[in-house]
Amino acid sequence: MLAKANRITSADDYRVIVRRGAKVAGAHTVSYMRSRESGTDARFGFIVSKKVGGAVRRNLVRRRLKAACYEVLGDGFAGTDIVVRALPSAADADWAALRADVVRAVEKRRARTTSTKQQQGGSHA
Repeated sequence: MLAKANRITSADDYRVIVRRGAKVAGAHTVSYMRSRESGTDARFGFIVSKKVGGAVRRNLVRRRLKAACYEVLGDGFAGTDIVVRALPSAADADWAALRADVVRAVEKRRARTTSTKQQQGGSHA
């Protein structure tokens, strides 16, 4: 279970992250990521529409996504807001497939952040 400090709760925060964040598409999800101040906790939000299925199926998908994000949180991933939107194919995806989508999105974000820092550091040398 994600702690309150690790959850996005404001509709305004969701809107800003989805509109202005970096987008990473996976097989069953689309993740939107936006950096915040360093030293702050990573925060996660989830969008699971009725296109995914009925309430029971949507909640199952959301719980699986939360579990995957909880695992990523343990890797020391901080200072970023992530909104994960489940695609209709997520209804039939198993936990491992959803977890792989989340991990792939986070790794892509880390790669972008690392390459940006290296480029900035290289220009000042």
